[in-house]
Amino acid sequence: MHDVRDRKVGMREEKGNRHLRASAEGFSLVELCVVILIVLIIAAIAIPSAIQTWYDMQLRSTSSEVADLMQRTRMLAAKNNATYPIRYNLLNGVQRIFVDLNNNGTLDANEPYIDLGRQIVAAAGAPSGSGGQPTPYVLAGDTSTGTACDNTCIMAYSPRGLPCNYTNPPVCSTPAASYFVYYFQDSRPNGWTAVYVTKAGRSKSLLWNGSSWN
Repeated sequence: MHDVRDRKVGMREEKGNRHLRASAEGFSLVELCVVILIVLIIAAIAIPSAIQTWYDMQLRSTSSEVADLMQRTRMLAAKNNATYPIRYNLLNGVQRIFVDLNNNGTLDANEPYIDLGRQIVAAAGAPSGSGGQPTPYVLAGDTSTGTACDNTCIMAYSPRGLPCNYTNPPVCSTPAASYFVYYFQDSRPNGWTAVYVTKAGRSKSLLWNGSSWN
């Protein structure tokens, strides 16, 4: 009698255990699906923002390097009592900005330069303010009467360390008629950065945030 009851109890316990295991396995699968769904939703929200942030960091880093190169050029020109223009060239699809120390229009081995990176290029000129492009940067408090010089100008630094519009034939007349703003962009319509240089030679990098330059 005891053996029969024990076997029945054992069978009921085994069935109960199988049921619990099945329930536990089913719950784990549902839980996993819920977690995956939550992760996908978070990724759908976070990834575009992360990509935007990464592009903005690249742009700001590039403009900071350009501003630094301009300041180095300014100091070199004053130190060596020379006029040094800043020029652009293209190598293997990558745009470079360099200091043309001997003014031959070519990047030579001893000349400082920076690579913009494959996803960033110098703009053809100031943005138009339409079609998703930013408005051109305006230097607050500037009293210049002329139009700001942009990427269509070749900027050079005089022996006094002042910026000038390096006209052809090469003449570096200072003080310049106005300040300078050089624009750079990536593949996004609103992906723009800029570096402005005051008539006194001070430079600063800026990033377009979709509504203003900061």
